[in-house]
Amino acid sequence: MGKILLKDNIPVGNLDDKYTTRNPIGKYFIQKFLTTVTDIIMAYKEDINSITEVGCGEGYILNAIYSVAPGITMRACDFSEEIIEIARTLFPLLDFYVKSIYDIGQEDRADLIVCCEVLEHLEFPEKALKKLAETTNKYCLLTVPTEPLWRILNMARGKYIHDFGNTPGHIQHWTYHQFINLVRSRMDIIATKFVVPWTVVLCKKK
Repeated sequence: MGKILLKDNIPVGNLDDKYTTRNPIGKYFIQKFLTTVTDIIMAYKEDINSITEVGCGEGYILNAIYSVAPGITMRACDFSEEIIEIARTLFPLLDFYVKSIYDIGQEDRADLIVCCEVLEHLEFPEKALKKLAETTNKYCLLTVPTEPLWRILNMARGKYIHDFGNTPGHIQHWTYHQFINLVRSRMDIIATKFVVPWTVVLCKKK
């Protein structure tokens, strides 16, 4: 992206333009991640008529979903007006709007709520999970960085050394099992995947 975008002193979007990286290793990890997300959605496609992505950033994940399931009604929101304008420019066929995860409600309801790489940025992730559980009609698909692997890999590539590999804006740090237990406190877990270096969870409202 070329610069760090901030809203309320929180970095928004992707500090590294990982979705368009030319690095072959980076491309492999991102493609594996996106394929895992879309494969999970396709496995439940017959039960999903609508999708809302919360905390969509520049829109790359919603676009990946749209590429495999264009018949599903879908839209996405983010709390940053600037990042939503970027998403609209990159993917003009998709529906983006401005809203914080803490403010989602009845008008944002969908059969599947997607929330990828968001919760680790939040001061109150439990409150956000409660909102997601209340808003979905059926399912939630959640992803977060798996710690400490995320920071180890950042250090290995020489990133954020002074912060011991912590990506700016990441204030929550869950291991795979810690995140599973957090989600289980709010929703019933259907499937989990470990896709280096992410934890991916499909869950259902209780």
